[in-house]
Amino acid sequence: MRAVVMTGPGGPEVLTMREVPTPEPGAQEVRVKVLRSGLNRADLSQRRGRYPAPPGWPSDILGLEFSGVVDSCGGEVEGWAVGDRVMGIVGGGGYAEYLVTHHRTLLPVPDSLDDDGAGGVPEVFLTAYDAVILQCGLAPGDTLLIHAVGSGVGTAAVQLAEFAGARSIGTSRTPGKLDRARGLGLHQGILAAQGPGGEPDGALAGGGPDWADEVLEATDGRGVDVVLDLVGGAYLAGNQRVIAQGGRHVVVGVPSGTRSELDLRLLMGRRATIRGTVLRARPLEEKIELTKGFVRDILPALAAGRMRPVVDRVLPADSAAEAHRYLESNESFGKVLLAW
Repeated sequence: MRAVVMTGPGGPEVLTMREVPTPEPGAQEVRVKVLRSGLNRADLSQRRGRYPAPPGWPSDILGLEFSGVVDSCGGEVEGWAVGDRVMGIVGGGGYAEYLVTHHRTLLPVPDSLDDDGAGGVPEVFLTAYDAVILQCGLAPGDTLLIHAVGSGVGTAAVQLAEFAGARSIGTSRTPGKLDRARGLGLHQGILAAQGPGGEPDGALAGGGPDWADEVLEATDGRGVDVVLDLVGGAYLAGNQRVIAQGGRHVVVGVPSGTRSELDLRLLMGRRATIRGTVLRARPLEEKIELTKGFVRDILPALAAGRMRPVVDRVLPADSAAEAHRYLESNESFGKVLLAW
């Protein structure tokens, strides 16, 4: 089969198309003929040598999500048949014509979604659902603050907030992304400042008179119930300022840095919680439980069109390097996909 192989750590130029052995499914595995591979910022980190694949997954083939059709089933597989349309997340190997994964981690593709739409669902909607709904208990009447609201996870979280009956506030460094996020149901967009290199400036990182003040103004000084943090260290001080009494702060991404200073007294006084989360390295049983919950709680709404995947662009699989460059440009809104 063809696969996009990483020849070593480095820039997008280390990605090349090669012929590799087609994987065979184990007893409880399904082989999927991949139609779309989703790109994620974790792929960029792995390509740079900073985020190795978990044990048991390909180390040289990137890709954490896919959509396609069932090609072959192991002898103990139940509930799936050759030709079924499926989507899901994997620990690696998603940039390939075929992959194998445990049959209980597969999601059925609703008839209402085409191949591109299916490719834009798994990682972002599962991540947002797990972080915001399951871990942080977003409830009707809550206010959710979404950093990097134009990202794939951000666009999913906006729609999940609307679905849950919560209010959403989003930050972005690009006015156009805020406008597009409002079209998904974002209640208020806040333009985050940036420095000359495109990184958050010092005042913003320190919680100065920028997005944190605007969040407090928008909430009449109360703050937000849940922070979905897709930015990381540079926004920590601001996040502490805007967290409400009993608020929950979940860290999902750290592109602005992994370290900052935490005010423990403020955390105690607000009776707030802060937690980090990832999907990739979780035990199989946890992924199975997450899949079951998603099928029960979210998939019907996707099937009915109450939420929709946001796909920025689809490139041919042999243009993976170009796709990485585009994702690194921070110009995308929603998902970037590879088509096989």
